[in-house]
Amino acid sequence: MKKILFLALLSLAFTARAQVVVSVHDTATDQPVIPAEIYGQFSEHLGRCIYEGIWVGEDSSIPHVNGYRTDVTEALKALKIPVLRWPGGCFADEYHWMDGIGPKENRPKLVNNNWGGTVEDNSFGTHEFLNLCELLGTEPYISGNVGSGTVAELAKWVEYMTAENGSMAELRAKNGRKEPWKVKYLGVGNENWGCGGEMTAQYYSDVYKRYALYARNYSGNRLFKIACGASEADYEWTRTLMKNARWDMSGLSLHYYTVRDWNHKGSATEFTAEEYYDTLTDTYAIDEILTNHIAIMDAYDPERKVALILDEWGTWYDVEPGTNPGHLFQQNTMRDAMVAAINLNIFHKHTGRLKMANIAQMVNVLQAMILTDGPRMLLTPTYHVFRMFNVHQNARLVPSEARCGTIVSASGDIMPSFSQSVSRDGNGLLHISLANPYLDKAVKVDVAFDQLRPKTVGGEILKASSISSYNEFGKAPAVAPAAFRDVKVDGKKLTLTLPAASVVVLEVK
Repeated sequence: MKKILFLALLSLAFTARAQVVVSVHDTATDQPVIPAEIYGQFSEHLGRCIYEGIWVGEDSSIPHVNGYRTDVTEALKALKIPVLRWPGGCFADEYHWMDGIGPKENRPKLVNNNWGGTVEDNSFGTHEFLNLCELLGTEPYISGNVGSGTVAELAKWVEYMTAENGSMAELRAKNGRKEPWKVKYLGVGNENWGCGGEMTAQYYSDVYKRYALYARNYSGNRLFKIACGASEADYEWTRTLMKNARWDMSGLSLHYYTVRDWNHKGSATEFTAEEYYDTLTDTYAIDEILTNHIAIMDAYDPERKVALILDEWGTWYDVEPGTNPGHLFQQNTMRDAMVAAINLNIFHKHTGRLKMANIAQMVNVLQAMILTDGPRMLLTPTYHVFRMFNVHQNARLVPSEARCGTIVSASGDIMPSFSQSVSRDGNGLLHISLANPYLDKAVKVDVAFDQLRPKTVGGEILKASSISSYNEFGKAPAVAPAAFRDVKVDGKKLTLTLPAASVVVLEVK
């Protein structure tokens, strides 16, 4: 292993460049807007994501507002979450929404067959979720049950949530909500090629059209209907759905997780340099996968009326020792922050078609923003990347390219040795997000503009003493952002140095 690792790092040293030049084409016009929904979140009934992570109930000793824990909701507000997907995931296709409405003491208990056999009391249901979205100022994304549910069940759920009048509206009012909610995003099934029913693409495309037909628009609410899309590089699934159902859908989903080996996913906190670079090249593969799915969609839909929705993505490691294997609880290191930064920079350049991305998951599960332990809470390195990068939300993409070297992992996979993205917000401010993935070298960066002569530049940096550093309960944060001022301005150029394994976001005036 040591010899292999040494050879891998030696290869990296020879292929890397000590300097990067980023060209920013600030005079370009007609560029796409980066949808805020690229920064979407995912909250499944899985492990402690909902119960304890978000919802503690009205009788909890943990500080809360109407059952929502205060520390978590306040931290989430700072992220400016644009959209939140619920209730799954695999859980969605066994979830029957009528079990989660009405007096909590009368709601039936549910065995979560997908995730650890946990018995849930259904105390967090439709009202609790949609009220949470209002509390956070986020757009709800409902994932409907196609795998084990009926057409009528999904149709009635839409009516219950969004109709002003009728029996479903009366039932909603009886349960405490007179006014309908606004629900934009509706996922018609989830992973129907797997846990959502093990369907073929041809069969699902017909099922989708049937379920989507009866999900009606009520009271001025307009549903953005999302069909279940492919897993990773299953391009034939995308081709079949676009061929058979593109007229009936607003969006088509895609799932991609950063996993090298599903049978041996590895530790979230204990990994070698070789494993680190394997993780980064695995995550960078999303660029090619997005490109290929988009090309298929373009062939059937050249006007790009159907959006691509990456509604599950992120790292997936072995669970933390001593925890329920079905709860998918993992720690979150500076490596995960680098994964998040690289992904978000990639997503920006595909937003001509890619209109939403929901990281898995928001609290206590997989690549979470927040971890809790009873009354204690901490922010993960991934949280900090999302908070730093949210300046790109609804900003206009500014074309850029980086002249840099390449990283070659020990497995032979290749990726650029630098990651960047640039946008201009509604106030004319330019934001530049940069990531240096090298473990062992700082990189000097020249940022050259076509026309802009910056007056002032400031920013933030995220780095740690080790790539495996993570934040722990009861200790000072090992990974937290700090001000970054080490930038020189020279006419139409910025010069800065990014430390090894660091992420920087600049604001240029």
